[in-house]
Amino acid sequence: MDGPKFRRRAEARPDEVLDAALALFVQQGFARTTVDQIARRAGISKGALYLYFPSKKAVLESLVRRALMPTADKALAMVARYRGDPRPLIRQLLTVVATGLREHDAFQVPKLVIREAVSAPEIAEMYRREVLDRAIPALTALLAQGIEGGHIRKVDPGLTVRSVMGPIMLHVLLAEIFGIRPAEGYGLDRLIDNHLSILFAGLEPEKAVS
Repeated sequence: MDGPKFRRRAEARPDEVLDAALALFVQQGFARTTVDQIARRAGISKGALYLYFPSKKAVLESLVRRALMPTADKALAMVARYRGDPRPLIRQLLTVVATGLREHDAFQVPKLVIREAVSAPEIAEMYRREVLDRAIPALTALLAQGIEGGHIRKVDPGLTVRSVMGPIMLHVLLAEIFGIRPAEGYGLDRLIDNHLSILFAGLEPEKAVS
């Protein structure tokens, strides 16, 4: 009869498969990694892997959900119930993102997306569906209610979302694709502080002309 130890082992296997897949995707790319390689690295048979994941794409989708969904869900819940000046919440959200990205696995996933998006467009499509298609409308609505309430100046909310997210994405792109990093190190926290000081000054409401 199967005991608790066996059940715990079986419950841990999906995470072991995901750990193995992430290591291989980072080392040799999504396209060049096979299901056989993932199974061998995870220490299981190919047939056993298919019990948990029907395809390599399903493995990747599960990696994204495991690495990013807890942070994304937390951030989106904060946005949904917020009313008022969006700037304090934007700072809080980017702090949550930076904290989440300090986790090794969480940071590897967006880097993998950036590296592989051209050669494996299904990665970009999946990342858009799971992350961006949820985040962009929520942030656009957050900025729109801030404009309507007079908390920030009248700007295009959709374009401003790109201004909020753009520097962080470019920071990762420069480091991971071109190998250009600040002399002081990766410095995501410092980038966010610098970015927000500029962004928030630009969002300051226009003063009424007397």
